Amino acid sequence: MFMLDTYAHKDVVLMEWDRADDIDVYFEAKIYEYEKDPAWFSRSNAVTGSRVEIENGSYFVLKGNTVELHGWPGLEAPLIFGRYADGRPRILGYENGRDALPDWIRWTENKIEVRPDLYTRLQVFGRKAEIHRYSLGWKYFWFDFRSPLADVSFFDAIGLMFSSDRVDPKLSNASLVLNEIWYNEIWFHMEIMVAMLETLLMALLGTFFAALLGLPLAFLAAQNITPFEAVRFGLRRLFDLLRGIDMLIWSLIFLRAFGPGLFTGAFAIAFTDTGTLGKLMSEAIENADSKQQEGIRSTGARKTLQHRFGILPQIMPIFISQTLYYFESNVRGAVIIGAMGAGGIGLQFLGAMQTGSDFENVAYMAILVLLMVIFIDKMSARLRRVLIGLV
Repeated sequence: MFMLDTYAHKDVVLMEWDRADDIDVYFEAKIYEYEKDPAWFSRSNAVTGSRVEIENGSYFVLKGNTVELHGWPGLEAPLIFGRYADGRPRILGYENGRDALPDWIRWTENKIEVRPDLYTRLQVFGRKAEIHRYSLGWKYFWFDFRSPLADVSFFDAIGLMFSSDRVDPKLSNASLVLNEIWYNEIWFHMEIMVAMLETLLMALLGTFFAALLGLPLAFLAAQNITPFEAVRFGLRRLFDLLRGIDMLIWSLIFLRAFGPGLFTGAFAIAFTDTGTLGKLMSEAIENADSKQQEGIRSTGARKTLQHRFGILPQIMPIFISQTLYYFESNVRGAVIIGAMGAGGIGLQFLGAMQTGSDFENVAYMAILVLLMVIFIDKMSARLRRVLIGLV
């Protein structure tokens, strides 16, 4: 069910036994009830029955007190679902012979579950019967259920943008199309894109502050730079503390301190990566070739210039490479700490999963995160080559 919901959409036909003449037909959730019946649904009264067409040529008939399945491959006669006098669901003719039922039917005391294939489902309860009709694709991805462009395809909408005949007299067609896509209330394009930007900024700010703090502190923690053992010891223990506490724990600490938001995640990333970059770079500084520094010192240059021209050029390729790598990793990490409450796409991701029904939105966000990570990986690799070439 989970996998099916990620790439297919669901139409629901609901019949409550106590009001069988009033059948509801809706998309995904009852708030999206069709004003006009779809082509695959023929509405009639409770005596003659309403008909739900299935793509393989079979069909359901909903009558006042029964639901019938006709024409399913392998069935010699229709299956008729109804209720006992006490309200429990039943299958007519199989009350004493359940073993003869197909294996795609599950019959318990309070529910009958019929799943003849992946895209068709019937649930019969004591109070109602529901037919779920799945179809491939992300329906209403561009224009939502209530949009005036709901039945317009994406390419037709592109053509409509250049048409002089306005759909809405108050807006140009181009503005209408863009607004309807951006403010889609089913797929939440605006909210998701803003959340993606928050996640990216969270990773960028966190990595930037970690690099800004980590490099100077690494010089102070290096044995060949700082002669004071107490300073070196204190900074190294600080690095251990910062990187020893996981990013998720830091996010929970800052969440309690600052509440949900961009800076909660950025601080969590900055604290963890300051410790990691500080340790890595302090070791790189200690392993730098001393001959270059000695050559600068022989010219009479002061200490800061010795470090600037004798050590920094040696460690900058490592520093740039590591910083860009951590930025790539932090984009993925920002999704996780966002779900913990820091915000961004992670929180949107968690919200969609908690509904138990919006798995197509989960798939949509997962694809966007994957594309963002791939794009950042390609760009950082190119940036790394450019920057290291300049050092």
